Amino acid sequence: MEGNQPEMAAIEREIAEAHGDFETATFGMGCFWGPEARFGSLPGVLRTRVGYAGGTTLNPVYRQMGDHSETLQIDFDPAVLPYEEILRHFWGNHYPNRDEYKGRQYISLLRFHSVRQQETIIRIKEEMENRLGEKIETEIAPYQDFTLAEERHQKYYLKRYPRILDQLAQHYPDAESFQDSIFAARLNGFAKGFGNREKLKEEIMGWNISEESRRVLVETLMAIKW
Repeated sequence: MEGNQPEMAAIEREIAEAHGDFETATFGMGCFWGPEARFGSLPGVLRTRVGYAGGTTLNPVYRQMGDHSETLQIDFDPAVLPYEEILRHFWGNHYPNRDEYKGRQYISLLRFHSVRQQETIIRIKEEMENRLGEKIETEIAPYQDFTLAEERHQKYYLKRYPRILDQLAQHYPDAESFQDSIFAARLNGFAKGFGNREKLKEEIMGWNISEESRRVLVETLMAIKW
């Protein structure tokens, strides 16, 4: 960054602080690349990461995940995006009763992090069953653990644009800062076709951060060449 402009790491912290307390949601709905892009595009989602959950196999990796399933984990601001809406997006964007394919790798899976989340799941599940016209077979259980997937799977669709990654490298010098970035989550959604540049610009201008931070984000967004 030039001059006295805030660094992207400071801006990301400012965004997180502006949202205050966050909650975590963990779920699987097939291959994890698409869901990360879809949910990463939603206002209220602060961080996205993909990995493996739901099984007992120790130290799962992509080629040897054992009885785990491909899973998405998000941190979100419930004041902006209530858990109820996350569940409606979840069940509204995949068929939960598909027979197991490749074992458990792509099953429909929900792991709740609190009693309140469990109660919400029960209520929204009934609502979505009425809409679907059949019983939902999503595997639902308390959250136990989540193993982060390999770096190549994080923000998968954004990584299909090497030129953009080069542009972002100066702002996110390591894998962890890139993975935890709300800005990268939005761009990953954009890369998959969720939202557009103007919609993201409008969201940025509505964030409760400094005017200078908003300016830096918008300038970075507009400078990206797809």
